[in-house]
Amino acid sequence: MTNKGQILRLLNYKNLLKHLQTLGFKKVFSDNISDTLEISSSLVRKDFGNFGITGNRKGGYDIDSILAKIDEILGKDEIQKVIVVGTGRIGQALMNYQGFIKEGIQIVAGFDNDFSKVSEGEDIPILHLDKLPEFVKEKNIKIAIMCVPQLVAKHTLDMLANSGVGGVLNFTPIKFQSSNEVTVNNINIVHELENLIYIVNKQKTT
Repeated sequence: MTNKGQILRLLNYKNLLKHLQTLGFKKVFSDNISDTLEISSSLVRKDFGNFGITGNRKGGYDIDSILAKIDEILGKDEIQKVIVVGTGRIGQALMNYQGFIKEGIQIVAGFDNDFSKVSEGEDIPILHLDKLPEFVKEKNIKIAIMCVPQLVAKHTLDMLANSGVGGVLNFTPIKFQSSNEVTVNNINIVHELENLIYIVNKQKTT
């Protein structure tokens, strides 16, 4: 079973290989990858072997083939439809971000319980929260980004899970545990900033 560490390494492999691709490279060796990412070459070969990425000692790995395989593994060989729940500043920023589509991710709708924010005629419509279960079922939505206030976070997560959403990127201050119904990745911006501030301040004193 694929674990979070493997997925993070795959994303690192992808970023590195796309950079090498822009420089004109066609082939790459496990040592090239391991040296840059500061991991062992045996781990690179093990990851590639586990995911069916093949190469050889003399010729190395074909970069185009690796990237195509990684996209297939990550489900990016087809457009991944995502909804945003909570269309405040963070939600709006995510909905307006143009970089998602290049990675095969399409924000298809936003949802909010504030009727004044509803705008169904836009390229990315904002719908009232009451319409979420029907929309998720009709469009077969499996991924949601949750940017709602803390007080309604648990209720919103339950609604998403009950509607059939299988994965939630959680931007609320509350840290939720994944369940059998839904996988939750928690993003606490304040904690990340505090951690970064601590590291920077510690560097200054050493």
